[in-house]
Amino acid sequence: MTEQELRQQLVEVSRRLNASGLNQGTSGNLSVRIPGGLLITPSSLPFEQMQPQDLVAIDPSGKPLAAVAGGWRPSSEWRLHADLLTSRPEIQAVLHCHSIHATALACHGRPIPPFHYMTAVAGGNDIRCAPYATFGTAELSALAVQAMEDRLACLLAQHGQVTLGTSLDQALRIAVEVETLAQMYLQALQLGEPPLLSAAQMAAVHQQFRSLHYGAGA
Repeated sequence: MTEQELRQQLVEVSRRLNASGLNQGTSGNLSVRIPGGLLITPSSLPFEQMQPQDLVAIDPSGKPLAAVAGGWRPSSEWRLHADLLTSRPEIQAVLHCHSIHATALACHGRPIPPFHYMTAVAGGNDIRCAPYATFGTAELSALAVQAMEDRLACLLAQHGQVTLGTSLDQALRIAVEVETLAQMYLQALQLGEPPLLSAAQMAAVHQQFRSLHYGAGA
């Protein structure tokens, strides 16, 4: 894709994120890799008002790669996006949001265990929860990178969720699945701690995903 096409897609996926109910107000942020750095949603601009030219192009250290027509600053979480993209060269897109059920679990510092086979959609047997750190800091980024090792999603304690993808569409699909799993897990907890799938059972799930080309990469 050209940069202009990526800008248009980033705007469209941002609006789909809000329309899905996973995001509220201006709390979410998305990015996509470009040569020399990344395109990221601007700070404090509602997605419904955002236009392709409002997106901010920065290098991995946060320096602007080009002037922004409206003078917008990059999202306060730019470091989280930049560090995740730097640490995962196979990844093209990062999505962060404060979806209700995933954030409720994150407020208790609870990961999503393999209570349901679809936890495999994030690339492992569970969806980890990174410890709390102040938003926008290098500490938060480092904890998220660690929690995301061999994964495509994690929770951030007292904060929200983050997903990765080889495309913006994939990052959004995984975010929807994480929120769905979080809601199901909270419901299951009403009856007590649910039984968990074993490592062997989850290994079979991963094998089935691969054989059917199913899951996060589908």
